[in-house]
Amino acid sequence: MALIVKSNIKKVVKELQRTKSSQSSASESGIERDKENAVSSVAEEVGMAMERKTEEMLREAIKRAKANGRRTLQARDL
Repeated sequence: MALIVKSNIKKVVKELQRTKSSQSSASESGIERDKENAVSSVAEEVGMAMERKTEEMLREAIKRAKANGRRTLQARDL
């Protein structure tokens, strides 16, 4: 099952770091430090681990929906 689009993981990691750095201090030394400590690559296993975690979350959400007598999976089940 392919829930996670692996090609998007690196894009999201980059965007999350950009968002974090814009929230932190805008000093020149702070910006340089963020670049040095940035995550620049994502291992293949990250996608597989995210896939497993997502499936686990969905299994638990399905149990919760059933326990509540619903046939519709809702965000609150997560």
